[in-house]
Amino acid sequence: MKTRCFPLRVIIAALAMLAAGCGYRFAASGSGLPPSAKTIYVQPFGNRSRFTGINDEFMRHLKDEIADHSRLTLVDDPGAADLVLSGDILYVESLPASANPVSEPTSYTESISANATLADAHSHQVIWTSSGFSANENVPVVASTVVTTSPVFLQQNMRSQDIAQLPDIQVAQTQRVATRDNMMDQLAENLYSSMAEGF
Repeated sequence: MKTRCFPLRVIIAALAMLAAGCGYRFAASGSGLPPSAKTIYVQPFGNRSRFTGINDEFMRHLKDEIADHSRLTLVDDPGAADLVLSGDILYVESLPASANPVSEPTSYTESISANATLADAHSHQVIWTSSGFSANENVPVVASTVVTTSPVFLQQNMRSQDIAQLPDIQVAQTQRVATRDNMMDQLAENLYSSMAEGF
């Protein structure tokens, strides 16, 4: 039986039509933003969680995300902005996800949630609003549950043999810091993508 091979250009054309048919667009292209908007002021987010300073920590990630896309220029003065982004951190939760045979937690699931509103700085009209953005990550708190090949671990300044030498309290602390950083990156990315695309 003869096998039929399709030319590469036929396959590429088919993929292009499929992508067009499902409405695919490159993420965070900025098509949902007013074309005339060039600058944005990010108002300090409120904090409804019980973690002091978590909103300030998130602001750094959010501003980095906006700057990385280069669609809008961040300004420090709302009077110089075309758009104003505001919002709140709603909650931060940490719940046991796994335990050892004596019911001591070996990992936790951490999650963070926020809402946000984007307004025209000149007309004060709300352009976009959304609530309940969230991101979550698994946090290993003992050496045996740390996956040393995971992206979160590989971004740390630590080797796999180092983690085995640390007491559990230090393992938990290092992994919480790294995981929370990654989780906030996710939340900032989700928020920006939704805002920039208008959904």
